[in-house]
Amino acid sequence: MSRSRSREMDLTTGSPFWSLLKFAIPVILGNLFQLFYTLADSVIVGKTLGAESLAAVGSTSIIIYFVFCFINGFTGGFGICLGQRCGAKDEQGMRKSIAVSTLLSIAFTVVLTLVCCLLSRQILVWMQIPDDISEEANAYMFVVLLGTGATVFYNMISNMLRALGDSKTPLYFLVFSSVLDIILDIVFIVPMHMGVAGAAWATILSQFLSAVFSTVVGLRNFPILHLRREDFHDLKGAAVLHLKTGFPMGFQMSVMCIGQLAMQAVVNSLGTAAVAGYTAASKADQLSVLVNNAMMTAISNYVAQNFGAGKKDRIRLGVRASLIQTEAFNILMCIGILLLRHPIVELFLSNPTAEIYHYSDAFLTIEAPFYFLLGLLAVYRTSIQSMQNGRAPFAACMIELVMRLAATVWLSRFLGYTAVCIASPLAWFGAVALLIPVYYRMMMKPVKTV
Repeated sequence: MSRSRSREMDLTTGSPFWSLLKFAIPVILGNLFQLFYTLADSVIVGKTLGAESLAAVGSTSIIIYFVFCFINGFTGGFGICLGQRCGAKDEQGMRKSIAVSTLLSIAFTVVLTLVCCLLSRQILVWMQIPDDISEEANAYMFVVLLGTGATVFYNMISNMLRALGDSKTPLYFLVFSSVLDIILDIVFIVPMHMGVAGAAWATILSQFLSAVFSTVVGLRNFPILHLRREDFHDLKGAAVLHLKTGFPMGFQMSVMCIGQLAMQAVVNSLGTAAVAGYTAASKADQLSVLVNNAMMTAISNYVAQNFGAGKKDRIRLGVRASLIQTEAFNILMCIGILLLRHPIVELFLSNPTAEIYHYSDAFLTIEAPFYFLLGLLAVYRTSIQSMQNGRAPFAACMIELVMRLAATVWLSRFLGYTAVCIASPLAWFGAVALLIPVYYRMMMKPVKTV
């Protein structure tokens, strides 16, 4: 394989612990910057436009997060396929994987954008958005969904680069994107008076530029990304494999959001104060989700490469190291979030009421101590998926979905808002109870190379 100018990181050699940490740190920083400019939207909106505008952004954020999670999982599945070919040192397979990923991403973008934009008004009805914030909610959501292509573009190239072992390039351009997003937020909202739609346009434009620059650098550093006409021939088998991997992962990444749609609907029915308090708390809660997602990205690429190379013992050592690292991060985040509950709310609102504090405190106090379950779920589910077992993760997702919906829809009749707070921990527990035994049964059998 031609390696001139190539900067692939081989995860099949060296210390598993340090290889994972070296790969994961840029991904974590990238996700934190992604959260940073998402938070910037909320902070700037809340401080400049007020609590109702913040509630408008927050009331639709779960829909947007759902779409983004599916995109991340869908393109992440493509990254697993590429990582397996990379671990097997199969240049032709890598080229076909890149070609298929590109074509499927384009088709997916067209379909997703049309569906989301056509249903934007109906989504507001389904989500029971309060009338006093419905117009602003629609303005923000429609623009973000219109820019779905930028999100797919960025996630596709980022997952390709990470599958090749480069987790730094996506970080560099996320930093650039974050700074640009904040600047555009201020420009669009304050002097240009574009309201919440201005915050949405800032996010989309920033992400698009990040994707373009990542592609330019990727093409320069990785000769394998320079596709030829013959790389697009005879792609049926590769397309089937990518879809079989990508769609389940997209579903897995978005299952949490499907349940949270019901959670958001319950919160919306409680009024604007509940939406504002829950929005502030959920923004802080996203810190844990993004860090765990970063560890998922690291262990996914690590396991995929070693699975392609047939190194079972190295997979076992990597999973163990990932668990230690992930749970250490979760403990630190739990402590930090619990200590900073009120400053978190004050970050978004100038004069939060006691009622807003109540809703925010309740959510964070109940959910944060259970982040360790989310860590177990992230590591075991992704490791199993990266070894081409899609059935168990899919079953775990269904368990997670059913338990989250049951807690929200059924328990909310008796426990009210508390049911929203305990829904995610119950869902994580149910999924982990299935996945841990499956992983250890898989590790008792020989790893089949791909």
